[in-house]
Amino acid sequence: MSTEPPINPTVPPSGPGCVECDAAGGWWFHLRRCARCGHIGCCDDSVAKHATAHARATGHPVIRSFEPGESWFWDYDTSELYESGPELAAPDSHPVDQPVPGPAGRVPADWTERIGNGR
Repeated sequence: MSTEPPINPTVPPSGPGCVECDAAGGWWFHLRRCARCGHIGCCDDSVAKHATAHARATGHPVIRSFEPGESWFWDYDTSELYESGPELAAPDSHPVDQPVPGPAGRVPADWTERIGNGR
């Protein structure tokens, strides 16, 4: 187990969208930010679930919502939700004009069925 603290408030987010989805030309539903390293991944309601995969692969247990107006944290190790926590390096969310799901131009027309079926 790592001795690093689970939250590093000085690290900025890795970008405006899911790192892995962007690299693959994919799309996401909502975004989550690793509170330790700033990695942006897609949520568990997204098809690829990259935020959870990142937490498992790295041992970074705490994420924060990367959605505008949301400031909650989730701890994968304890399965606890925290309504708030320390302020993290800016920005707090993806750009407000970025659609949900996103990004613009890459969301398939049948996205609700894809999420609903867990594909």
